[in-house]
Amino acid sequence: MLDIVANDQVTALLDEFGAALEAGDIDRALACFQNDCYWRDLVTFTWNIRTVEGKDEIADMLRSQLGATRPRGWRVAEGEVATTDGGVATAWIEFETEAARGYGLVRIKNGRIWTLLTSMSELKGHEEPLGFGRPLGAKHGAGRNRPSWKEEREAEARELGYTRQPYVVIVGGGQGGIALGARLRQLGVPTIVLEKNDRAGDSWRKRYKSLCLHDPVWYDNLPYLPFPPNWPVFAPKDKIGDWLEMYTKVMELNYWTRTTCKSARYDEATGEWTVVVDRDGEQVVLRPKQLVLATGMSGKPNLPRFPGMDRFKGDQHHSSQHPGPDAYRGKRAVVIGSNNSAHDICAALLENDVDVTMVQRSPTHIVRSDTLMEVGLGALYSEKAVRSGMTTEKADLIFASLPYRILHEFQIPLYDRMREIDADFYAGLEKAGFRLDWGDDGSGLFMKYLRRGSGYYIDVGACQLIIDGQIKLAHGNVREITEDSVILEDGTELPADLIVYATGYGSMNGWAADLIGRDVADKVGKCWGLGSDTTKDPGPWVGEQRNMWKPTKQEGLWFHGGNLHQSRHYSQFLSLQLKARMEGIPTPVYGIPETHHLG
Repeated sequence: MLDIVANDQVTALLDEFGAALEAGDIDRALACFQNDCYWRDLVTFTWNIRTVEGKDEIADMLRSQLGATRPRGWRVAEGEVATTDGGVATAWIEFETEAARGYGLVRIKNGRIWTLLTSMSELKGHEEPLGFGRPLGAKHGAGRNRPSWKEEREAEARELGYTRQPYVVIVGGGQGGIALGARLRQLGVPTIVLEKNDRAGDSWRKRYKSLCLHDPVWYDNLPYLPFPPNWPVFAPKDKIGDWLEMYTKVMELNYWTRTTCKSARYDEATGEWTVVVDRDGEQVVLRPKQLVLATGMSGKPNLPRFPGMDRFKGDQHHSSQHPGPDAYRGKRAVVIGSNNSAHDICAALLENDVDVTMVQRSPTHIVRSDTLMEVGLGALYSEKAVRSGMTTEKADLIFASLPYRILHEFQIPLYDRMREIDADFYAGLEKAGFRLDWGDDGSGLFMKYLRRGSGYYIDVGACQLIIDGQIKLAHGNVREITEDSVILEDGTELPADLIVYATGYGSMNGWAADLIGRDVADKVGKCWGLGSDTTKDPGPWVGEQRNMWKPTKQEGLWFHGGNLHQSRHYSQFLSLQLKARMEGIPTPVYGIPETHHLG
């Protein structure tokens, strides 16, 4: 509820906090925080994506960064009023630093700051040409031999990468590379996006035909151009492919299709990359200052090596290469794995009269799509949220404002509620023999995704096929592959004409190993995960996604990926970091963690 008294209290606290920072009085600033406190910074103070926890870590960050950052102008954001809920006052805030304007969210308990989010909105003097600042487009007046907008665009496409070099090269033209390319385009950063396929969106089009988004439309908008109001809640893959292709054209990206990156080498002396690409049969050498790997957060496909795979007479492939069910009608399929892709593929095969068995090797977290939308996403990403005034940008920042250290505490009650709502559904799965998992601490889907990026299925119908026994279920690891079957460790033999390995993906730094070298891949280390010391997310705690959207141990090398939500949200902060470097703005980075895992 809106609370004018709380608004006055927030204003007074921000005044005190801002005055302490301007005076360089760190002890006075720390007195504005309660002992149990968290400050998550998206670039403004740290030139990093970093969460500092507790007063000691906040003090260390301020000692390092305050002199260069010079923050000021802390206030409740224009047009906003603090709200209170359960004794916690929450307010949108605005502030400035020497280089940028910032926006954030503060939560206050017992008169002191509990959580603080600070995010960079724009660089001073380098604002995006939006709204009142948008380009005129038309060229009024007269001038001899003036090029049209189209001619200028064609000249740029001819020259960039040949007679003049891009500042940024993005390897990977999926949703991540496209979103980042659009942000950089608006900031005036010369950028080339490299895509191996024939058309933008082919990374979606070429997947199995039943693939669709499991996240709802409100969660998946791209920067600047949201989906239209008649867009499906769960977009089919080919619609997403067409949308991405349209988007690259409308946003005028320098998007090189049929282009494969062959190698990349960094020259420490010149601060420049040498990137060798094959562009539709022509070798081109690019020399950007910054290289972004936007090859998907999942990295390279994990294709297992089971004894006997070389003698199997049928078809076998990783799920990323699955063409769909059409060629397998009337045959027998074994799908190794029990997460999203495995469920989707099994359901599509069954619908096309394939005898299909799913092999569950470890427990899987299942959440029904409808319940997830209602309980897990509805407050931020839904038609109801939109009608209540929630914007995509605010929803993103609200979600970003909860520190990862305590996010599971907010998630556990939601998944307890989902388990209660769908008790009969889960009982049916367990009766069918399906092994369920709710995460190491019961915190469910989002924490699994953030910690390990795997181990779950958002149910859009396949689970009922398991409950009904139409999708057969087997358990255990694979012992060997024969000419016509899969044999599990307990001796179970599963006849097969088709084997699909829905066995997941490795870390993104695997692409760095291929393109740049194992030394660089090991230098930056594993991508993704928080260091939560839970299953497949080994410690120590780092508190943010390893190496994602921020500086790495390798100068000039960045990783950008994730789902459509993350591609949209974090492309803003990665683009601002790259723009600042291009413009020569000082970017003293605080808190790049040590490399503990090679991936």
